[in-house]
Amino acid sequence: MQDKALLTSSYDFHLPDELIATHPASPRDHAKLLVYDRKSDTITHAHFYDLEKFIPKDCALIFNDTKVIKARLYGHKPSGGKIELLINRALNANDVHVYIRGRVKEAQEILFEENLKAVIKELKDDGTRIVNFFHNEQLLRFEDLLPIIDKIGHIPLPPYIQREDNEEDATEYQTVFAKAEGAVAAPTASLHFTPEQHERVCKNHKHAYVTLHVGSGTFKPVEADVITEHPMHSEFYEISEQAKEILDSDQPILSVGTTSTRTVEFYARHKEQTSGEANLFLHPNNKPLRVNHLLTNFHLPKSTLIMLVASFVGLEKTLELYEEAIKNKYRFYSYGDAMLII
Repeated sequence: MQDKALLTSSYDFHLPDELIATHPASPRDHAKLLVYDRKSDTITHAHFYDLEKFIPKDCALIFNDTKVIKARLYGHKPSGGKIELLINRALNANDVHVYIRGRVKEAQEILFEENLKAVIKELKDDGTRIVNFFHNEQLLRFEDLLPIIDKIGHIPLPPYIQREDNEEDATEYQTVFAKAEGAVAAPTASLHFTPEQHERVCKNHKHAYVTLHVGSGTFKPVEADVITEHPMHSEFYEISEQAKEILDSDQPILSVGTTSTRTVEFYARHKEQTSGEANLFLHPNNKPLRVNHLLTNFHLPKSTLIMLVASFVGLEKTLELYEEAIKNKYRFYSYGDAMLII
């Protein structure tokens, strides 16, 4: 009989619509915090500003310093037909992997403001596209595209936040320590930190930054019946010198978010690689090797993210914690509340 923890259907739960957060807590650190202590098997209800009380004294913190780019662009075909383009990731200096809403064919141009245009280079079988961007007819490198889309693009809010982005999102959907441009989704557990709290935590704990450019594959539901058959998306990662030093030590680690966790755990399995493509899928049959404690938000049913939580505490306990959060009206998803597993 198939292990229940490997069935996608086991990770389903009912979430009332009103618990989907469409705006962040204000101030950021006033989000709720559910703390689960595995040793004593106890749950504590707190707020994010209480976080320091619960962080184990001797542990180091690993943050993801990726920065969300304005990856959603609205343009039109030369014929006038409207097109929405979502940048997913740079494949190399010039080729960019994108999602396009609207019909396109190879070699077709899409026109945007600021004399920017995209030319369709390849139509992929999975419905995604590869494009090159040109500015004033000059082929653009990805890093030269970024300042242009920063002017004309939109913050790519997740699909379940059913509203247009606004000015507030440009700062709220960004961590206070975001630095390395390239993500199309925020590392959401870190969104709760105010500058003051982040500074305090860093003063009292050894810490370091990794970079994982979160792609839109992070929102892709698991469609296979058995989770191990899910093709995990890959994302660019980089481990800083300071992070490598911590990861190579035996100091306990609190990973801030699922993206930091996947980066650390990918490195734990491929120690010679401090940068490249990470495509690690953590679940109850592929548990963490290096991360001891996890800070995270509450995730979508049947997503790889809730399965990652289950890699720390098992399927049953994960569902129990989520049930407790729903009962106590915690807010879910990217702008929602947080959970600390110690």
